[in-house]
Amino acid sequence: MNVVCLDLEGVLVPEIWIAFSEASGIPELKRTTRDEPDYDKLMRWRIGILKEHGLGLKEIQETIAKIDPMPGAKEFLDELRSITQVIIISDTFSQFAGPLMKKLGWPTIFCNELEVGENGEITGFKMRCEQSKLTTVKALQSIGFDTIASGDSHNDLGMILASKAGFLFRSTEQIKKDHPELEAFETYEELMSAIKKAISE
Repeated sequence: MNVVCLDLEGVLVPEIWIAFSEASGIPELKRTTRDEPDYDKLMRWRIGILKEHGLGLKEIQETIAKIDPMPGAKEFLDELRSITQVIIISDTFSQFAGPLMKKLGWPTIFCNELEVGENGEITGFKMRCEQSKLTTVKALQSIGFDTIASGDSHNDLGMILASKAGFLFRSTEQIKKDHPELEAFETYEELMSAIKKAISE
């Protein structure tokens, strides 16, 4: 029994924080998990910048409403879901993911929760579990699934390396260089072909 575990941002949809950085004119918010491996540190830093600029959940959700999946992402996901189980495992938050899941045809997503004050200020965040992507993949394996994983960032490496098959997708040159053992793809066609091969093995 196979289950494909996919990252969300950078794989199926553009990076939310980069889009918000551009919309808000705050260049510091362009920093993502491609640049900072420590997600906890990254999120605390982001929350500090939002507070400094008086921005909250509403402003970020307004940007997310304008984000569309990457060209071909929904078709890729639809085809993949027709041949195997798929779970999106993301370090994003349910308050961000909803509108994007609607545009992707409501796939299953495991993500985290933001803590938001009555005034809409983001005050903190609650991770579903430690090392959520790796922990989830190991849990799926413990109940009889073979996992096949793909992602683009530092925080995807745990689940990619722990899976029966794992692939980098539209990753950075540095991550590809650091992990020459991992196949790296740029198109959905290439990724689909590699996943189908892994399923048949």
